[in-house]
Amino acid sequence: MYVRGGALHKVRAKTCIMACWSAVIPHLCREMPEAQREALAFAVKVPLVYTSVFVRNWQAWKTLGVRAVSCPGSYWHSMRLDVPVNVGGFACATDPSQPIVVNLSRVPCDPGRPARDQHRAGRQELLDTPFQHMEQKIREQMARVLGPGGFDPAKDIRAITVNRWPHGYAYQYNALFDPFWLEGKEPPCVRARRPFGRIFVANSDADAYAYTDCAIDQAHRAVTEALAV
Repeated sequence: MYVRGGALHKVRAKTCIMACWSAVIPHLCREMPEAQREALAFAVKVPLVYTSVFVRNWQAWKTLGVRAVSCPGSYWHSMRLDVPVNVGGFACATDPSQPIVVNLSRVPCDPGRPARDQHRAGRQELLDTPFQHMEQKIREQMARVLGPGGFDPAKDIRAITVNRWPHGYAYQYNALFDPFWLEGKEPPCVRARRPFGRIFVANSDADAYAYTDCAIDQAHRAVTEALAV
């Protein structure tokens, strides 16, 4: 079903490929067997925060002799100069006196808990955290890291964009928390992606791997299964 022009429409098809977040499918298709619904719900997305900070120059980075900095235990886990790319008429910054974008990342979590519980806690954190708090942490951390190179957040930061991604990467199995991974047992994603009547399951969740190549492989599998019906 979908809405167009304020009107609700319904579509009927011979087969259906559900390529959405796996944990949503049990709510959309309650007729599935309980074991399959539980396997689908096992997939808990990894929350992420990707932030871009536009600065008036990158002289501090040049002075300190660094391009990227890892910050274990800090609010922002890493910061790095943008990847130098020339596209069409756009040329990347090659002189430290030129403006540039700095990329910061954060994976919100709750250390000490099982991984999937940490991801749920991280998602709640994103809901509860105002932008002002993130901006303050950006300015504080960049001052601490880059201050010795002459960076002044009050003068050097010109713009900030925060991208909150509460349902980011697919959950990848971890031997610390998922014993079936080492015991050779059937992983939940295999049960989750089994065809149900004329319903087929795709998405990177269907193979518990977070990247584009996996999503393409799972789409190909689901289409192949649908065509065989």
